[in-house]
Amino acid sequence: MTTKQIDYCIELAHTLNFSRAAENLFVSQPTFSYQIRLLEEEIGFTLFERSGKGASLTPAGAQFIGFLTGMREDLKRAVEQGQNFSARYRDSISVVMMVRQAVYFLPEAIRQFSERCPEIQIQPVFQYENSMETFLSHQADIVFALKEQTAQVPGIRVHDLFDSRIYLIARRDDPLAEKDLIRQEDLYGRTLMVGGGSPPALRSVQHRLMETGRIDYFNSPDHDTTLTHVAAEKGICLAPGFLNDHSGQFAWIPYDCEEHFSCVLCSHREDARPEVTEFISLLQELYTDAVAFPK
Repeated sequence: MTTKQIDYCIELAHTLNFSRAAENLFVSQPTFSYQIRLLEEEIGFTLFERSGKGASLTPAGAQFIGFLTGMREDLKRAVEQGQNFSARYRDSISVVMMVRQAVYFLPEAIRQFSERCPEIQIQPVFQYENSMETFLSHQADIVFALKEQTAQVPGIRVHDLFDSRIYLIARRDDPLAEKDLIRQEDLYGRTLMVGGGSPPALRSVQHRLMETGRIDYFNSPDHDTTLTHVAAEKGICLAPGFLNDHSGQFAWIPYDCEEHFSCVLCSHREDARPEVTEFISLLQELYTDAVAFPK
């Protein structure tokens, strides 16, 4: 299968007309039809039903073209990234994290690092789930993680970054938003959003609240859905401070509990590049110097 054949299939799926698809791609119709037939022979099933009126996708073809479209977009991005990299950089450092706001000072760190090492590209990778697995499979050079995730993981270096406490998230017009500290009894009679891949420390606090029998709770599959429910006045939620995007849309009020999150960066033990060490040290300095940063 060639990239040309992929482009031909995607274009034909859009037009459902061999002549128009060939014209759009500036090739002759016989050449276009031949390449489509070669691909169908290679994969072993029919993608398009031919008729005098044009073409239509088979059920298998519709599913296959969906995968091809995603593959082509990924390939396009990979080529663009490669072009950017080859033109300006001699090396890259990839940093994987669940959301951008998890490493709040990442943009400033990239800016300062670019001044020191302009030939090194810092490549952020955002992956809400399984970021540690991506790192451990050597698809990333650095990962943002909770310290509890790093216990007994071989072959890594753990770099302390900051501690993050638990906050209550509420609408800004919620009476709870006027408080400086939220205590357990403040939540009695309210609906708490729970679930969504909460880390163990947060689940412990949620369970303690639910065991009182004095709050309602509502299962939410992920953090974005939870925030949507909070905005819709369906409830409130507890969340780690490192998820705060500081947009001001919601009130984030500290919750009175001992549980907290030790946030770290991990690098591969065998990665001896001094630039990796320097970039991690730069991020650590930014967090250490930001004494007023709400964690």
